[in-house]
Amino acid sequence: MIMKKIIISVTTLAALVFLGACSSTTTKSSDSSTQTTETSSSVDLNSLELPQLSDEVAEDETLVEMVTSAGSIKIKLFPTQAPKAVENFVTHAKEGYYNGTKFHRVIEDFMIQGGDPKGDGTGGESIWGDSFENEISNQLYNIRGALAMANSGGDATNGSQFFIVQNKDDKSDGLAIQYYPEAIIEAYKKGGVPQLDGGYTVFGQVVDNDMEVVDKIATSETTGEANSMGEDSTLKEDVTIKEIKILQEAK
Repeated sequence: MIMKKIIISVTTLAALVFLGACSSTTTKSSDSSTQTTETSSSVDLNSLELPQLSDEVAEDETLVEMVTSAGSIKIKLFPTQAPKAVENFVTHAKEGYYNGTKFHRVIEDFMIQGGDPKGDGTGGESIWGDSFENEISNQLYNIRGALAMANSGGDATNGSQFFIVQNKDDKSDGLAIQYYPEAIIEAYKKGGVPQLDGGYTVFGQVVDNDMEVVDKIATSETTGEANSMGEDSTLKEDVTIKEIKILQEAK
């Protein structure tokens, strides 16, 4: 299946991130956070644990090292908040499913996307064969460095493809404290894509300053030619995933 395309304007990232056999990431206005986060009237957002904001890897978190041809990226995963997404990713990693795959869709100031064994954005499946549902948590957001599942725009269309949010521009303007923890609003000053909140399963976060490798991939030269989605997002020289090592598994 073909994924939806990302539309990037001067003032906003109206984006679609595609998952393998049909996955996309659609940017939404910050108001859409009401779909994913409970309002302050029902929960004190500022009292929530926000695991993305710490490089420390807790006992209930998993640590992996994504070894790419451009360098290694350490990422901690959140099985408590996104159990199916983490199980899917870790099992694929252990079985070598991602080995040799490339980042088939790279858009500077937005994200890098991979996880498709076909390498063109139309392939990939979950460990269960069928696609699985989104896992949306008010503890996890599409801040810079977030690892999330790409999908085709539906609630239960996750397969194997994923993306890492790379944008480093301040995206905190207009984020309401009724829908976002203050610490997350502060984190969005360092980059991210809040328009994606509520539509995609965030299940990990890059740690140990390894965003340098993500930035290197995101700023690599593209072919200059539009793909089937009308975007110049194909790298001139492939960046591939050599392997994904499991350094620590959640207890």
